[in-house]
Amino acid sequence: MDHSYRGGNPNGQGSSQGGRMGRGRPQPMPKFFQHPDVEPLPESQSTETKIYCFVDDLFFLAKIQEVARKLNVKVEFVKTEKDVLEKIEENGNGSKPSLIIFDLNNTNAKPLTTIPKLKKLLKKETAIIGFLSHLQADLKAKAQDAGCDMVLPRSAFSQNLPQLLRRHAAPEDADVQ
Repeated sequence: MDHSYRGGNPNGQGSSQGGRMGRGRPQPMPKFFQHPDVEPLPESQSTETKIYCFVDDLFFLAKIQEVARKLNVKVEFVKTEKDVLEKIEENGNGSKPSLIIFDLNNTNAKPLTTIPKLKKLLKKETAIIGFLSHLQADLKAKAQDAGCDMVLPRSAFSQNLPQLLRRHAAPEDADVQ
């Protein structure tokens, strides 16, 4: 049986470097592996937060923080509706968030009762996005009825997170598509 593929050498030859190519030196990541939407946004002079997250799942909390850091976007994590309203007041009277993200499985946030209240208060100026397991079709329908603008499966949310943060963190006067 031919095991020449194990060496990692493109021409089938084994490598004395334990499967590493390029004599052990770190190789730059090929461009096709680099995500184009992880380019940071320009430094903003504004200190106000435009994106709030009702997320307590540590995996998604860390993922959102990491993507936000790479994009140079300010994101705040909140636990209750009252927390969001206090943060909005702190930022300034007319300053409404552009995006609120809900983990629809976060029972502490009570998404199905909080979403309609926030939607009524913030109107169309604030997008509300929820994410859940792809198996929860009934919860998806309830969230949409409650006022969620978009409900995504966890995998799609993870995949589209850079684009979502970029779109909603960009200045209003910028042409963002």
